[in-house]
Amino acid sequence: MTVAAHPQATKPLRKRIADASEPYLYSAPALILIITVMLVPLVLGISYAFRDIQLLKPFSGGFIGLDHFRALAEDQAFFRALRNTLWWTGASVFLQFIFGLILALLLDKPFAGRGLAQALVFLPWAVPSFLAGLNWAWLFNPVIGPLPHWMYALGIMDAPNNILSDPHLAMWGPIVANVWWGIPFFAITLLAALQAIPRDLYEAASIDGAGPVQRFLSITLPFLAPTIAITILLRTVWISNFADLIVVMTNGGPADRTQIVASYIFTQAFKRLDFGYASAIALVLLVLLLAYSMLIVVLRQTLLNKG
Repeated sequence: MTVAAHPQATKPLRKRIADASEPYLYSAPALILIITVMLVPLVLGISYAFRDIQLLKPFSGGFIGLDHFRALAEDQAFFRALRNTLWWTGASVFLQFIFGLILALLLDKPFAGRGLAQALVFLPWAVPSFLAGLNWAWLFNPVIGPLPHWMYALGIMDAPNNILSDPHLAMWGPIVANVWWGIPFFAITLLAALQAIPRDLYEAASIDGAGPVQRFLSITLPFLAPTIAITILLRTVWISNFADLIVVMTNGGPADRTQIVASYIFTQAFKRLDFGYASAIALVLLVLLLAYSMLIVVLRQTLLNKG
């Protein structure tokens, strides 16, 4: 009795190589684009952190090792920017999440005109960040903007002054603008997660006598927990790297009270033209954000396993 040869063994070598490489050829354009647009600039940026690259020094560009990081360890302006980044990011993410969750809960209920309300809620997300910062800077200007006069009328301020020029209040200007601009992100994602929760769970809980607060804590919050974790992760990383509003509204002032790490990188690279030192700061920020991201991913996976 003869045994039939395996079909794969009867194919010519060239055909087998072509079949094996076919999936890689299909994905090659996307891989080449990712490598060209993301990986190559990342590697170059990391290499700049160990080189002296200053545009005002034509003979710079040599390898200097860890000199930038030694200078960074003694840079008080960097540590001030790092503290400001924690305040800027924490306050923005917290307020965006709270208001976004409230809006998602409200939009999850059927009511007349809900489609129009959703469009209005999501509108800030469509406004370019530069334009949003410019508009809020005008709103906080006491000459042409109404906000200082409203806050003075309500007794919040002693005089209708520009809070963007007050060292103690200046950070609240970009935070308010950032909260307004970023609420739709949380509202969209949390609303989608809310609509995925089975409605019969709420009906069963109501029959068992659970009130609105109990239903929220025992059903809504556990179902939203994984989505909350990933959205907070994404938003924290984005806001930590988001200097547009601060550059437009305060440019890091007054007296560096609104300078964050991202805007400090911008200042070093495009104002002082020291790309080596700016790359070193960016590398430190990258490491910090990677550590934070790993922590949130582990937390999210733990919540999913418990669920």
